[in-house]
Amino acid sequence: MSSYSRAGHSSTGHRSSSGTSSHTKSTDAHTSTGRRDTVMNRAAAGRSHTSGRYKKKRRNRLDITQILLIVIGVLAVILIAAIASRGCGGGSAAGGATESDIVQESTVADGAVTVNGVNIYGMTQEEARKAILDSFDWKMKAKYEDKETDVTNLMADKVDQLLEEIYASDLKPGETYEVNTENMIEDAKAEAALIAGNWNMAAKSGGISGYNKETGKFEFSEGTKGLVIDQDKLAQAMVDAIDKKEFDAVLTAETKEVAADSSVQDKYKTMSTYTTTTTSNSNRNENIRLAVAALNGTIVKPGQEFSFNNTTGARTEEKGYKPATAYLNGEVVQEPGGGVCQVSSTLYNAVVFAGLKSTERHAHSYEPSYVTPGEDAAVSYGGPDFKFVNNSEYPLAIKASFSASDRKLTIALYGVPILKEGVKIRMSSEKTGEIDPPSAVYTEDGSLQPNQEVQTKAATPGSRWSTDLVTYENDKEVSREFFHNSSYRGKAAQIKRNSSATVATNATEATAAAESTAAETNAANESTAAHETTTAAPSSPGGETKAPTTTAAESNEGPQETTPEPEETNPVVEANGPGSN
Repeated sequence: MSSYSRAGHSSTGHRSSSGTSSHTKSTDAHTSTGRRDTVMNRAAAGRSHTSGRYKKKRRNRLDITQILLIVIGVLAVILIAAIASRGCGGGSAAGGATESDIVQESTVADGAVTVNGVNIYGMTQEEARKAILDSFDWKMKAKYEDKETDVTNLMADKVDQLLEEIYASDLKPGETYEVNTENMIEDAKAEAALIAGNWNMAAKSGGISGYNKETGKFEFSEGTKGLVIDQDKLAQAMVDAIDKKEFDAVLTAETKEVAADSSVQDKYKTMSTYTTTTTSNSNRNENIRLAVAALNGTIVKPGQEFSFNNTTGARTEEKGYKPATAYLNGEVVQEPGGGVCQVSSTLYNAVVFAGLKSTERHAHSYEPSYVTPGEDAAVSYGGPDFKFVNNSEYPLAIKASFSASDRKLTIALYGVPILKEGVKIRMSSEKTGEIDPPSAVYTEDGSLQPNQEVQTKAATPGSRWSTDLVTYENDKEVSREFFHNSSYRGKAAQIKRNSSATVATNATEATAAAESTAAETNAANESTAAHETTTAAPSSPGGETKAPTTTAAESNEGPQETTPEPEETNPVVEANGPGSN
């Protein structure tokens, strides 16, 4: 007989020979206590000697139920603990951390997780990255002769890729990983290219190095060999060292020689030639000769900007420049260097014809007589200049000459042509309008009858010109682009008059009257003269299309003069004024 008591309640059970059992239930005053006692009484009845009617098979079923309840309870506790742990982690993220913070602060699941033998358990992704890279002890270098440089750690990207996968997945303790070092040749080639970029030495082609004025020939320099790193071999050496885990290897770069272009001298030709005719004025021609001598043999390197004023220098009497007719602020004066603008204008045409880029160009104050208006280039030391850039890949030379016997001024550019065979570039200028001339200039002449006027020179209106850049291929026009505009002043009429009521009785009286009147007229003209002559757009192709009006004549060397020969009288030019000469 056995008994079980809980909360003032007892039950007794008896097992009988017939296998039946009798069971006495007692109720407690409280319902909850009664329920618990009922379960306990049933369990006790199974062990009672008075439970003869409760079969043994029934007792076994109760034992299994208890075991199941215990197992379910244990699993429930484990599940609740796991959910609570995840909830704490989620609550931290929900508490305001950014996605970046979560990635950096997240750690690998409990248990050892190794990458190339490095246990990253408990580390952030950045800590794991540092630990793995430190384990490689990367000290790889590349070397050539006395040059040496560090090789960028090529394992870093591979480590980053692997860690991104690890920290983005649910891990199980005990997992191991290896950094994938396959297919690293492209990364190695990129690193080899960077190293080669710092060490490669390009071959230098020969070119014009000078000009012998005694022989009239240009001198050429020999080219130098180049040196390039064999990038493919260097990249493969990096990959081989990584495969062997030789992260501290010093790799010797192999090189290949690049021969210089020994035939560059054969490429040099006359790029363009332009010729104009001067006047019979001896002083002006001497100034042209001096400017030509300063210009002849000038070497312009690739990318260099040439300046006419800097090359010829100041045009002074100390250098031998002669006074020649020029305009200064609207007045005819004698200035040293008069006529030099014909040299700059001739050079300008040669530059354009060669396909080179002019960077500064100005029109004259008055229409030139030695080139087509719109195709001139005025210069004045300390003021307007003519400049161009050598936009070819080789040095070029300027060859200038002046023949006093036939008064021919010729400028040729010598270099490696930048225009294709059969391609020519020319300027085409068209007069687009006129500008009213200034007021007439009166000169008193007492020898004339009272109030008599005699015009000695007619007025000349100013003009506006538009210039196009025309490209020909095999003598056929293929393109036409607006180049620039130019404006030129007009010239006042010259009139003699006698504004007095008497006729001068002697030359002294007539001269005094003439000087007084001329001074007054010039002052009036200076205040009203148009100033539209020195502004011109830099010479670069534009867009408008216009009909050509002039075509340059050709010789066996290139274009020649395109305008009629100037008058034998001294040409009207501007030396050091706002325009030029």
